[in-house]
Amino acid sequence: MEKIKKLREQTGAGIVDCKKALDEANGDIEKATEILRKKGIAKAAKRGEREAGEGIIKTAVNDEKNEGYILEINAETDFVVRNEKFQDFTNKVFQIIKDKKPTGLDELFGLEMEGVSVKDAVDSLSGTIGEKISISRFDILSGPTVACYKHLGGRIGVLLSLDRAGKDDLAYDLAMHTAAANPRYLKPEEVKEEEVNKEKEIYQEQLKAEGKPEQIIGKILEGKINKFYEEVCLLKQEYIKDDKKKVEEILGGANIEKYIRYSL
Repeated sequence: MEKIKKLREQTGAGIVDCKKALDEANGDIEKATEILRKKGIAKAAKRGEREAGEGIIKTAVNDEKNEGYILEINAETDFVVRNEKFQDFTNKVFQIIKDKKPTGLDELFGLEMEGVSVKDAVDSLSGTIGEKISISRFDILSGPTVACYKHLGGRIGVLLSLDRAGKDDLAYDLAMHTAAANPRYLKPEEVKEEEVNKEKEIYQEQLKAEGKPEQIIGKILEGKINKFYEEVCLLKQEYIKDDKKKVEEILGGANIEKYIRYSL
């Protein structure tokens, strides 16, 4: 029943269809989702936000707008995240990242924070508050123009760099778009071949089930794959401030070098 419930949440299919698909897939939820999609019963499995716990994501850029910082620190409850000690600790760790620019978590944990290592400070805070506290990840992004954006009170954060200086407003708007639209890739060339082939296989089964003639399936398939790219690739997405244009059409000669998106 737990698997049926989970499959229903992911696909929106009915109980009977979920049970049949799970039986056919020998209890494998991922395989059962594919079976339902091929039958046209399920929509694409949601790839959006999967909350991994409570916490906060901080973002900032330097005064020159050519370097950005992003940090995620987690706790077990939202109550602790709102706690003044947790907020103060997060700000101090963030400042260390900006000042010392560590290259990874191990290096960060070894840096000094008020007379002790950052790792010891984490352990001490956990003991004081009575909840597990963890510094999950951080990144530093450089470029001619870097912007940051924070959404939902620190539940989503984005850094984005452009290859041209002085494009602060454009970079900020694109970071905001990235926070809202949740692209998984920058451009179609980055999508793994096996993922594209899997989508093609599912679409082909759907089209056959709908009775589409073999000679037009290829053309429809091409359109569906392009639509898939529009969903998962930042450059191909409809721009949130003008849905008549794609992101790649509003760049004005600039190029997106990289984006980093965190979601709790």
